[in-house]
This record gives sequence, C-alpha cells and structure tokens, in this order.
Amino acid sequence: MSGAVRPPLPMRAAAAAYRFRESLFALPALIVIASIVLAEAAGAADRAAGAGALPFTVTMRSSTATWLLSTVAGATITTAGVVFSLTVVSLQLASSQFSPRVMRSFIRDRLSQVVIGLLIATFVYCVLILRRVDGDAAGPAPRISLTVAVVLTVVTVLLIVAHLDHLAHSLQVGEVVERIGSEGRQVLAAAARTTTAERPAAAPELPAGQPVLVVPAPRDGWITQAPSDRLLAAVEPGTTVRLDTRIGAYVHAGEPLVTVWPAPEDRRTTTRRLSATVLISATRTMQSDIDFALRQLVDIGLRALSAAINDPNTAVEVALRIGSLLRRVLLTAAPADAVTGPGGRLLLRPWQLSGAEYVAHGFDQLRHAAPAQPQVAAALLRVLRMLVDHVETAGRPEHVPALRRQVDLLLGALRTVPGLVPADLARLEAIGTGDDPADHSHRWATARTRALNGHRTAGAV
Repeated sequence: MSGAVRPPLPMRAAAAAYRFRESLFALPALIVIASIVLAEAAGAADRAAGAGALPFTVTMRSSTATWLLSTVAGATITTAGVVFSLTVVSLQLASSQFSPRVMRSFIRDRLSQVVIGLLIATFVYCVLILRRVDGDAAGPAPRISLTVAVVLTVVTVLLIVAHLDHLAHSLQVGEVVERIGSEGRQVLAAAARTTTAERPAAAPELPAGQPVLVVPAPRDGWITQAPSDRLLAAVEPGTTVRLDTRIGAYVHAGEPLVTVWPAPEDRRTTTRRLSATVLISATRTMQSDIDFALRQLVDIGLRALSAAINDPNTAVEVALRIGSLLRRVLLTAAPADAVTGPGGRLLLRPWQLSGAEYVAHGFDQLRHAAPAQPQVAAALLRVLRMLVDHVETAGRPEHVPALRRQVDLLLGALRTVPGLVPADLARLEAIGTGDDPADHSHRWATARTRALNGHRTAGAV
C-alpha cells in the first residue's frame, strides 16, 4: 500500500525541496561533502605544482603548519558547539515568546545553516590536510592546501560574526513577522500564477443515483499539496473529481479525500492514483497554504496579549502585518471552485477558503482578546477601516460586509468592557465609523475620491 500512495515525482521533488529549506542537516551535510572534495582537489593541486614557489600562497614549515591546522580544527569544532547552543536558545526563545509554529522560520534561516556547515567543513578539511603534512618538521608544508585552510578559517570567522549580528536582529518581533509576511506573499504569488493557468468552469451538482467512488485519506495529517492538473490527469476522460478537503486542512485516515463520478471500472487503480496526487504531511507547512501565514501571525498576537507576556505593542504590529497581507489576499483572484481539463475532465473544490473566511481567520481571535487593551483595539479598527477603503477603491466590494462585521463585533465587545471610560469608548467608536482624527491616510483617500468624482461630474456636464 505504501507504493500505492507514492506521489508523482514532481510533487515529491517539491516536497523534498521544501524540507531541504527547513533542515538544519541537509545543507551543512552538503557543505561538509564539498570540503572533502576540496581537500582532495587541493592535495592533487599540490602534487601537480611540486615544491616550486607559487604566488599568493602561504609558505611555512611543516611543524608550524601542523600546529596551525590542529589549532584551527580544535577551535572550529568548539565554536560549532557554541553555535549549536545559540541556535537551540534562539529556537527556545522563539517558541516561548512568539509561537511554536514560528520556529520553522528560524530553522530555515539560510545563514545559520551555512555557518553550521562551514564550521564543520573547516574542521573536516583541516583534519584531512593534516595527514598530508610531511613528518619532517623542517620540511615545507603543502602550500595550496594550507592557503585554502587559511582562507576557510578567515571566511568562517567573518561568518560567525555575521551570524551573531543576524541572530540578534532576527529575534526582534519586526523581523519575525516580516519573514512570515514575506513568505506568505511568495505563496500567494505562486498560487496566483497557478490560478491564471487554470480554466474555470461551471460547478455541476452530483446527479441523483449516480454511482460514485469515494477515495479515503490513507493517513492522518495536513494537506500540503493537491495540484489540479495532477488530480485531473489521474482520472479517465469525462470524469468529475471533487476534492473533499482543501490545502491546509487536517484529515483523519479513512475520511473522504476525493469523490469521483461516474465510478470508474478499475476502482483500485483510480484510488491509487488519486491518493498519490493529494500530499499529506505530518506537519502543516506554507508550501501552498497562505492561511498558515495568518495562523502564525495571529499566534504571535495572542501570545503577546496573554497575561504571561503582556506586550500590546507586539499585538499592534501583528495587526498591521495582518492588514498588509490581507490587502493582497483580498485583491488576488481566488482559485475557481470548478476547473476543467482535457478530455472533458472536471475538478470541483467546494471547500476552498473565501475572502470572508480569510478575514475571520485573521481577526476573530485577536478581536476576542483585544477589548482588554484599547491600544490594540484601536489598531485593529484602523486596519479594518483601511481594508474597507482598500477593497472599495479596488472595486472588490464583496469583501466589505465581512470587514464591517468585524468592526461591529469589536465595537460591541468594547461597549461591554468594564472600566472603559466614555472618552476612550467614544474615540474607538469614532475610529470604527471612519471619523478617526489620526487617520490621515483615510482622510486623504476620501478627499481624493471626492475630487475624482467631482472631476467626472464636471466632465459629464
């Protein structure tokens, strides 16, 4: 059965590339392998060059070279332990201060992976070169190999300093939420490109009495990939496929994964093909899941508003970042609920998230926690008002009801907060209704809209 649900090669390659980016082992291992190859290549170059003088190379006796290489090897492996400790501490701080789901952005940090790999690679290189140093203390050391060792040491030291500087900055909340938002924008852009390549179609109803094939989920986990072209290619021409889940959803083994009608003659083969085209992972990823970016940002905001952290300024920054991400999400064309493929094949995706659901996922939980912090409530109201103006200006008024509902619910909760003075409540209500005196951008946009409308009226007259 394990072979039956093996995903196609492109899907496995995409999943492997994503795991590679989030691995603290894969890239360092490749760098260590490269250092072994470099050591052999440098040794071959020394043998080819002979004992003659070479420009731009380090010249020293074998005894000095042995001491230098031994010192560098010992220092790098010790420093590697320190860097490992710093990485573990940063992961622990990120998990406790922000959210356990944020650790993935620290694990996938490319500079940390390169520094860890280069430290171990320098150690391995020096150990391999030591065996080529002549036992005669007064004899010359291999120049090319020794020069490469010195260059590796200098580069490693500089990268350690850069890593410490990068680590100090990466623990700042602004850097954390920016990385999450940036990855979310990349996922959204990739989804938009996929949507552009699809051919929308009308979504038909399941005919009454039509025999169907229900493909169950082969395992528990999170849906990380379900490419439409693969799903359509897995069935016979003239077949309708309904995806009974969505990217980012959690499924249990045995739950309906895909429904197909009319039922194919070879049910077993079709079941194997469809099970392989929906990739289920043990952990939730952002490979194709824009909603996971919102989940991480909301987690940081909720942790900041908890009694243990009590950092409303972080929650304010999270609200602003959520607004920045939703500005793009709400204006990006959503994938069609039904797409057609060659041979009359049809794919239905009824469980995709709508704009209203993205708005709810971005604001519901923060809205529940914000009334105790008027500063955070004011930030949420301003972000919601900004989004209302943004979607109206962009000609997407279908998102306005969901945004205004969040404003109304938040204002309703604020009216019930005990101890909130009338002046603060009046200010928050003014923000929610669009009469915020501090919202210069909204007043500018309103004035610009009025000016444009006046220009159109004058032109028509």
